[in-house]
Amino acid sequence: MTQSYEVFLGCAIPSRFNNYESSMRAVAKKLGIKLIDFDGASCCGTVVLKSIDEHSWLSMGGRNLALAEQRGHDIVTPCNGCFGSLKDTAHVLHDKKQLKAVNKVLSGLGLEYTGKVKVRHFVEVLYDLKDEIAKKIVKPLDGLKIAFHPGCHLIRPSNVAEFDDPELPGKVDELLELTGAKSVPWGLKLKCCGSPLLITSEDITTEILREKMKSAKEAGANCVVTNCPACHTQFDVQAIGLKDENDESLELPALFITQILGLAMGLDSEQIGFELNRVSLDPINDILGL
Repeated sequence: MTQSYEVFLGCAIPSRFNNYESSMRAVAKKLGIKLIDFDGASCCGTVVLKSIDEHSWLSMGGRNLALAEQRGHDIVTPCNGCFGSLKDTAHVLHDKKQLKAVNKVLSGLGLEYTGKVKVRHFVEVLYDLKDEIAKKIVKPLDGLKIAFHPGCHLIRPSNVAEFDDPELPGKVDELLELTGAKSVPWGLKLKCCGSPLLITSEDITTEILREKMKSAKEAGANCVVTNCPACHTQFDVQAIGLKDENDESLELPALFITQILGLAMGLDSEQIGFELNRVSLDPINDILGL
């Protein structure tokens, strides 16, 4: 049975990470997931706005939820930030007082939200299809050692995200290991990547990233994988030229989970956007004989 979702891409993916979008769409097609482009989507509201003006944040997120509800579809997003914001909006709007206040705003747009829409991260949908994914692995990624970084909003706060254990997450690691790769345990796996601090202190952000990359390398990883565009900015942009205290490079190939799954499913490098990754993928190409 085909699963259909309104796909909420957010801001960063269409403008900066076409490799994430193309690999997501290719993997979805391979698995029979129908992704419907979200007509009329606006900003998710972002967790940053929540700290400044909660009502505006709820109204922005509520509008997106109401649009999907009006069309009878659940929402899926590949973006951790959008997932966190929209899932949290839906959570807060369980409160009848908050819901009434938001619907007062939405009524001026001819919309109403009643709480019927589910918000899911794309990796949640993938996890539910893990048995199907296992059947479609045609190119095992033996020798690949992955430092998987889940990002904050996929798993926290756990009573909102409702996806995995916030202290010991392992569901996406399971997906990655279906490919024949090894998801290595690493000490700073759950530490923030530092991306939120880029607008205030690049020095602090760089130091956070340096510690994370050192941790990944010490664990024996030969690549970093994430499901978050903001985190990917750190690993595949800010990490370029990054070195440790001994002037040794801390760069590692950085990929999205959909690129890893797509590769193992036999999709070609163009379909999964390999040419758009910034840090060289040559090390894993050599490992996998690509």
